[in-house]
Amino acid sequence: MRLRKVKGAAETIAAHPEIVIPNGETLKGNWQSVFEKDQPLYIEVGMGKGQFVIGMAQKNPHLNFIGIEKFDSVMVRALEKVLEAGELPNLKLLKIDAEDLTNIFEENEVEGVYLNFSDPWPKPRHAKRRLTHENFLKLYEHITIPEGYLRFKTDNRLLFEYSLVSVTEYGMGLRDVALDLHQREDLDWNVMTEYEQKFSAKGQPIYRLEAQFKAKA
Repeated sequence: MRLRKVKGAAETIAAHPEIVIPNGETLKGNWQSVFEKDQPLYIEVGMGKGQFVIGMAQKNPHLNFIGIEKFDSVMVRALEKVLEAGELPNLKLLKIDAEDLTNIFEENEVEGVYLNFSDPWPKPRHAKRRLTHENFLKLYEHITIPEGYLRFKTDNRLLFEYSLVSVTEYGMGLRDVALDLHQREDLDWNVMTEYEQKFSAKGQPIYRLEAQFKAKA
Protein backbone atom coordinates (compact mmCIF):
# COMPACT_ATOMS: atom_id res chain seq x y z
CA MET A 1 0.00 0.00 0.00
CA ARG A 2 1.49 3.31 -1.10
CA LEU A 3 0.90 6.19 1.32
CA ARG A 4 0.99 9.85 0.44
CA LYS A 5 3.57 11.71 2.49
CA VAL A 6 2.33 14.50 4.71
CA LYS A 7 4.66 17.47 4.81
CA GLY A 8 5.94 18.21 8.31
CA ALA A 9 4.40 15.04 9.78
CA ALA A 10 7.55 13.94 11.62
CA GLU A 11 8.05 17.40 13.10
CA THR A 12 4.44 17.63 14.27
CA ILE A 13 4.67 14.21 15.90
CA ALA A 14 7.94 15.09 17.63
CA ALA A 15 6.37 18.27 19.01
CA HIS A 16 3.86 16.25 21.06
CA PRO A 17 5.81 13.70 23.14
CA GLU A 18 3.09 13.91 25.80
CA ILE A 19 0.78 12.10 23.35
CA VAL A 20 3.02 10.24 20.89
CA ILE A 21 5.45 8.57 23.26
CA PRO A 22 9.05 8.52 21.96
CA ASN A 23 11.54 5.76 22.80
CA GLY A 24 8.86 3.31 23.89
CA GLU A 25 11.42 0.60 24.61
CA THR A 26 12.54 2.54 27.69
CA LEU A 27 9.05 2.09 29.18
CA LYS A 28 8.91 -1.68 28.80
CA GLY A 29 7.29 -3.05 31.93
CA ASN A 30 6.43 0.45 33.16
CA TRP A 31 3.78 1.74 30.77
CA GLN A 32 1.38 2.63 33.54
CA SER A 33 3.74 5.46 34.48
CA VAL A 34 2.69 7.50 31.41
CA PHE A 35 -0.97 7.48 32.40
CA GLU A 36 -2.80 9.47 35.04
CA LYS A 37 -4.20 6.30 36.63
CA ASP A 38 -3.00 2.70 36.88
CA GLN A 39 -5.74 0.88 34.93
CA PRO A 40 -6.06 -2.15 32.62
CA LEU A 41 -4.17 -1.44 29.39
CA TYR A 42 -5.44 -2.21 25.89
CA ILE A 43 -3.67 -1.60 22.59
CA GLU A 44 -4.91 -1.14 19.04
CA VAL A 45 -2.37 -2.35 16.49
CA GLY A 46 -2.68 -0.45 13.23
CA MET A 47 -4.98 2.29 14.50
CA GLY A 48 -5.12 4.23 11.22
CA LYS A 49 -6.42 7.76 11.80
CA GLY A 50 -7.35 6.96 15.37
CA GLN A 51 -11.14 7.23 15.45
CA PHE A 52 -11.60 3.86 17.18
CA VAL A 53 -8.99 4.19 19.92
CA ILE A 54 -10.07 7.77 20.67
CA GLY A 55 -13.69 6.65 20.91
CA MET A 56 -12.74 3.78 23.18
CA ALA A 57 -10.79 6.09 25.48
CA GLN A 58 -13.72 8.50 25.66
CA LYS A 59 -16.22 5.72 26.31
CA ASN A 60 -14.06 3.87 28.86
CA PRO A 61 -12.29 6.30 31.22
CA HIS A 62 -11.65 3.37 33.59
CA LEU A 63 -9.28 1.79 31.02
CA ASN A 64 -5.98 2.89 29.46
CA PHE A 65 -5.33 2.70 25.72
CA ILE A 66 -2.37 2.91 23.37
CA GLY A 67 -2.92 3.38 19.64
CA ILE A 68 -0.10 1.94 17.53
CA GLU A 69 0.76 2.97 13.98
CA LYS A 70 4.03 2.81 12.06
CA PHE A 71 3.61 5.48 9.38
CA ASP A 72 4.22 9.18 10.06
CA SER A 73 1.64 10.22 7.47
CA VAL A 74 -1.07 8.23 9.26
CA MET A 75 0.10 8.90 12.82
CA VAL A 76 -0.04 12.64 12.33
CA ARG A 77 -3.74 12.43 11.38
CA ALA A 78 -4.47 10.45 14.53
CA LEU A 79 -2.52 12.97 16.58
CA GLU A 80 -4.57 15.81 15.11
CA LYS A 81 -7.77 14.00 16.12
CA VAL A 82 -6.51 13.47 19.66
CA LEU A 83 -5.66 17.16 19.97
CA GLU A 84 -9.09 18.05 18.63
CA ALA A 85 -10.79 15.65 21.06
CA GLY A 86 -9.31 17.45 24.05
CA GLU A 87 -7.81 16.02 27.21
CA LEU A 88 -7.72 12.22 27.27
CA PRO A 89 -5.46 11.16 30.15
CA ASN A 90 -6.11 7.47 29.40
CA LEU A 91 -4.84 7.55 25.79
CA LYS A 92 -1.33 7.57 24.32
CA LEU A 93 -0.02 6.92 20.81
CA LEU A 94 3.04 4.97 19.78
CA LYS A 95 4.82 4.90 16.40
CA ILE A 96 6.28 1.42 16.03
CA ASP A 97 6.02 -1.63 13.79
CA ALA A 98 3.88 -4.46 15.17
CA GLU A 99 6.90 -6.75 14.88
CA ASP A 100 8.51 -4.78 17.72
CA LEU A 101 5.74 -5.34 20.28
CA THR A 102 7.77 -7.62 22.53
CA ASN A 103 10.60 -5.05 22.58
CA ILE A 104 8.15 -2.43 23.83
CA PHE A 105 5.84 -4.30 26.19
CA GLU A 106 6.73 -6.68 28.98
CA GLU A 107 5.16 -10.11 29.32
CA ASN A 108 1.59 -9.87 30.70
CA GLU A 109 1.63 -6.04 30.53
CA VAL A 110 -1.40 -5.69 28.22
CA GLU A 111 -4.98 -6.73 28.90
CA GLY A 112 -6.04 -7.21 25.30
CA VAL A 113 -5.36 -6.36 21.64
CA TYR A 114 -7.63 -4.74 19.05
CA LEU A 115 -7.17 -5.17 15.30
CA ASN A 116 -9.48 -3.16 13.07
CA PHE A 117 -9.63 -3.30 9.27
CA SER A 118 -6.06 -4.49 8.96
CA ASP A 119 -4.38 -4.70 5.56
CA PRO A 120 -5.56 -8.06 4.12
CA TRP A 121 -2.34 -8.77 2.21
CA PRO A 122 -4.33 -10.95 -0.22
CA LYS A 123 -1.42 -12.63 -2.01
CA PRO A 124 -0.48 -15.99 -0.47
CA ARG A 125 3.20 -15.11 -0.42
CA HIS A 126 2.40 -12.16 1.87
CA ALA A 127 0.45 -14.21 4.44
CA LYS A 128 3.09 -13.65 7.12
CA ARG A 129 2.37 -9.92 6.98
CA ARG A 130 -1.25 -10.37 8.05
CA LEU A 131 -1.74 -9.22 11.62
CA THR A 132 -3.61 -12.42 12.47
CA HIS A 133 -0.79 -14.66 11.25
CA GLU A 134 0.64 -17.09 13.81
CA ASN A 135 3.82 -15.02 14.11
CA PHE A 136 1.84 -12.00 15.32
CA LEU A 137 -0.40 -14.11 17.54
CA LYS A 138 2.74 -15.23 19.38
CA LEU A 139 3.66 -11.60 20.01
CA TYR A 140 0.18 -10.73 21.29
CA GLU A 141 0.11 -13.77 23.54
CA HIS A 142 3.47 -12.83 25.07
CA ILE A 143 2.50 -9.29 26.01
CA THR A 144 -1.08 -9.98 27.16
CA ILE A 145 -2.18 -11.26 30.53
CA PRO A 146 -3.02 -14.98 30.92
CA GLU A 147 -6.17 -15.67 28.90
CA GLY A 148 -5.98 -12.23 27.31
CA TYR A 149 -8.25 -11.28 24.44
CA LEU A 150 -7.87 -10.47 20.76
CA ARG A 151 -10.74 -8.50 19.19
CA PHE A 152 -10.78 -8.18 15.41
CA LYS A 153 -13.04 -6.46 12.86
CA THR A 154 -12.84 -6.36 9.07
CA ASP A 155 -14.93 -5.93 5.95
CA ASN A 156 -12.77 -8.47 4.08
CA ARG A 157 -14.38 -11.91 4.17
CA LEU A 158 -11.27 -13.75 2.99
CA LEU A 159 -9.16 -12.15 5.72
CA PHE A 160 -11.88 -12.94 8.23
CA GLU A 161 -11.99 -16.60 7.21
CA TYR A 162 -8.20 -16.77 7.29
CA SER A 163 -8.19 -15.20 10.76
CA LEU A 164 -10.80 -17.65 12.09
CA VAL A 165 -8.62 -20.54 10.98
CA SER A 166 -5.45 -18.90 12.24
CA VAL A 167 -6.65 -18.21 15.79
CA THR A 168 -8.33 -21.63 16.02
CA GLU A 169 -5.23 -23.49 14.86
CA TYR A 170 -3.19 -21.45 17.33
CA GLY A 171 -5.33 -22.90 20.09
CA MET A 172 -7.32 -19.81 20.98
CA GLY A 173 -10.91 -20.10 22.13
CA LEU A 174 -13.55 -18.25 20.13
CA ARG A 175 -15.76 -16.15 22.39
CA ASP A 176 -17.75 -14.25 19.78
CA VAL A 177 -18.15 -14.43 16.00
CA ALA A 178 -20.28 -12.06 13.91
CA LEU A 179 -20.80 -12.48 10.17
CA ASP A 180 -22.72 -9.19 9.97
CA LEU A 181 -22.05 -7.19 13.11
CA HIS A 182 -24.46 -4.36 12.36
CA GLN A 183 -27.43 -6.70 12.19
CA ARG A 184 -27.24 -7.04 15.97
CA GLU A 185 -29.73 -5.03 17.97
CA ASP A 186 -27.56 -3.96 20.91
CA LEU A 187 -24.41 -2.23 19.66
CA ASP A 188 -23.99 0.43 22.34
CA TRP A 189 -20.60 -1.07 23.17
CA ASN A 190 -19.33 -0.91 19.59
CA VAL A 191 -17.06 1.97 18.56
CA MET A 192 -16.80 2.33 14.80
CA THR A 193 -13.68 3.08 12.81
CA GLU A 194 -13.66 5.35 9.77
CA TYR A 195 -13.68 2.31 7.48
CA GLU A 196 -16.50 0.69 9.43
CA GLN A 197 -18.70 3.75 9.02
CA LYS A 198 -17.95 3.88 5.31
CA PHE A 199 -18.53 0.21 4.56
CA SER A 200 -21.57 -0.30 6.79
CA ALA A 201 -23.23 2.75 5.22
CA LYS A 202 -22.92 0.96 1.87
CA GLY A 203 -24.58 -2.11 3.33
CA GLN A 204 -21.43 -4.21 3.38
CA PRO A 205 -21.25 -6.75 6.23
CA ILE A 206 -18.75 -6.13 9.01
CA TYR A 207 -17.13 -9.30 10.33
CA ARG A 208 -15.98 -9.56 13.92
CA LEU A 209 -14.33 -12.15 16.08
CA GLU A 210 -13.26 -12.20 19.69
CA ALA A 211 -10.78 -14.87 20.69
CA GLN A 212 -9.08 -15.70 23.97
CA PHE A 213 -5.58 -17.02 24.47
CA LYS A 214 -5.24 -20.24 26.42
CA ALA A 215 -4.04 -20.08 30.02
CA LYS A 216 -0.28 -19.82 30.28
CA ALA A 217 1.59 -22.72 31.82
